[in-house]
Amino acid sequence: MAEDEKYMNPITCLFHVLFKGLAIAFYILSSLFFKYFAIHFVITVLLEALDFWVVKNVSGRILVGLRWWNEISEQGESIWRYESLDQEELSRLNKKDSWLFWWTLYLNAAAWVVLGIIAIIKFNFDYLLIVGVCIALSVANLIGFTRCSKDAKKQIQAYASKAVASQVATSIQSAFRVV
Repeated sequence: MAEDEKYMNPITCLFHVLFKGLAIAFYILSSLFFKYFAIHFVITVLLEALDFWVVKNVSGRILVGLRWWNEISEQGESIWRYESLDQEELSRLNKKDSWLFWWTLYLNAAAWVVLGIIAIIKFNFDYLLIVGVCIALSVANLIGFTRCSKDAKKQIQAYASKAVASQVATSIQSAFRVV
């Protein structure tokens, strides 16, 4: 395997996928082992919450160089904050790690939506509560990282524009000095 074909952060990639898979697998298979809805709810939501935390605080930083959080101002307004690595550091990130990060984010949200549709079709409205919480957590990460990625691209474009403008200004100044 060539160097660019390997995962640069295999442990992070494993945990990025692990909690997503465990939450979905437990949700699907738990009815075979547990009779009580409370057990289904608590363990599935706990696994999805662990996934939310791992993605937001660990794998997002390591795999794609992005971080987001939400603050509530003193006026009670919700303020989204975004942070990303600089352009040079972003260019050094592994493409395979990034691909895994984004695809699993989208697939996880899609899987919970499908499970929600199945719960509605089967009239399992109590399980729809579990799915709703899991959708909320997975979509929150999806929205947060998508906005963060867009913000990072804007910062890179602004930096590039500034660099070009600075270069043009320097060229013009040096042209006038020659004359």
